[in-house]
Amino acid sequence: MKKILIVDDLHPAFKIAAQDLGYEVDDLPLIKKSEVLEILHQYEGLAIRTKFRVDKEVIDAAPNLKFVARAGAGMDNIEEAYADEKNIQLINAPEGNADAVGEHAVGMLLSLMNNLRKADIEIRNGKWDREGNRGYELKGKTVGIIGYGHMGQSFARKLKGFEVKVLAYDKYKTRFTDDFATEASMEEIVKYADVLSLHIPLTKETRQMVDEEYLRHFRRPIFFINLARGEIVNTQAVLNAMEEGKILGAGLDVLETEKFPALGEQNWYAALSENPKVLLSPHVGGWTFDSYRKISEVLADKLKNLEL
Repeated sequence: MKKILIVDDLHPAFKIAAQDLGYEVDDLPLIKKSEVLEILHQYEGLAIRTKFRVDKEVIDAAPNLKFVARAGAGMDNIEEAYADEKNIQLINAPEGNADAVGEHAVGMLLSLMNNLRKADIEIRNGKWDREGNRGYELKGKTVGIIGYGHMGQSFARKLKGFEVKVLAYDKYKTRFTDDFATEASMEEIVKYADVLSLHIPLTKETRQMVDEEYLRHFRRPIFFINLARGEIVNTQAVLNAMEEGKILGAGLDVLETEKFPALGEQNWYAALSENPKVLLSPHVGGWTFDSYRKISEVLADKLKNLEL
């Protein structure tokens, strides 16, 4: 019987579906990496989420490994090239949390444009300032989306009712204009965008892509949203652009450094956390009660089509 090892917190739907397909499943979400290395040679499949990194050491400890199932969208915690060398198939589930990401992006954008966090804090502290919290309407604005995969498309669909113009740039796609977005060049994005939202994976090419030079090209002040990966963005460059008025507000679900105490030790953290025009969330854009289940269901469905 083929065996799968689950080393992270996955919804039970994946385990149940895998067992129905004839797999023996060991669900050990609290297992340590050292323990995984000792037993992984027994398994054909490995299921992970975010905390476990499938690096060369892990792959070399798994001569019988045929696939890795990543419960989520990004694959940056897997050494993809080395896995490919070893003929290990990789499956993920961006379809499972695309709606969560799209809705979170809309929520962040509306909150920023209408100063909801700032206004709420002020009222709780006895300050009633209507003029200082006057906002912007989304209708009539141009939204620039970088990356038009599952997440970018979801955000565009959610924007449909707001009567905005959506321009989407994707380096690896062409002819993808649809009812929700118009294909555009990066030059068009920086020229016309009032809102910039990132929906691209973290790669060598995209790491630190959004820096001072990149932001300098935008013709209009923008609202900036990042629900992709924090390392794509140079945080200090964003803070500098806000000082200069080039960024009107920033919604960041992901950061270059995540989790405490490491986050609190960054030289930009104090300025970021104290800025009233910044809205932060702890990398939960794609992590809802609903997506927790849907991701496992999508993974299980893809498991059926693996050729082992």
